[in-house]
Amino acid sequence: MTEAAKPLLIKRYASRRLYNTETSDYVTLEDISGFIRSGREVQIIDLKSGDDLTRQYLLQIVAEHESKGDTVLPTNVLTDLVRSYATNMQSVVPQFLQASFDMLRESQSKMVENLTVIPNPLAAMPGFEVMRKQQEVFMKGLMGAMPAWPAPGSPKEDAAPSTPDSAEDLAEIKRQFAELQKKLSKL
Repeated sequence: MTEAAKPLLIKRYASRRLYNTETSDYVTLEDISGFIRSGREVQIIDLKSGDDLTRQYLLQIVAEHESKGDTVLPTNVLTDLVRSYATNMQSVVPQFLQASFDMLRESQSKMVENLTVIPNPLAAMPGFEVMRKQQEVFMKGLMGAMPAWPAPGSPKEDAAPSTPDSAEDLAEIKRQFAELQKKLSKL
């Protein structure tokens, strides 16, 4: 394994000082943030207990950036994250976030590759259609069997909104709405 492929090992001493084992000097959270921004993986270990403290320190770095006004996470996303700890969604959220970031990372690299070839790189952004479809499936699952929103520019979008043809249609809509309310109250 090459030096750049191995995670940079940072040891935390009892004094809470962080020690870079490659350069044999002390580092700050800002230094660690810089290593990560430059593409380096980091692992932070407690010297005495051997516990892996990486997640704790990464969360602290995010919290410091957010408190300084470098907001990346909107309040509603943070609220949903907190809620996920108290619900069944806790098992789904990490997978969803990982898949979303993987797709974003892949799309960014493809966009950079296509920047010189395609006049409008956003029009051909890889993964955009897949992401839209994933969101549609996610929303269908969340909302039950309600019909999907029409894609932008589709003929349905320009058509006049449909109205229920009969009392049966209205009753079906009310039933679906009641099911949706039950699902939301469970969440």
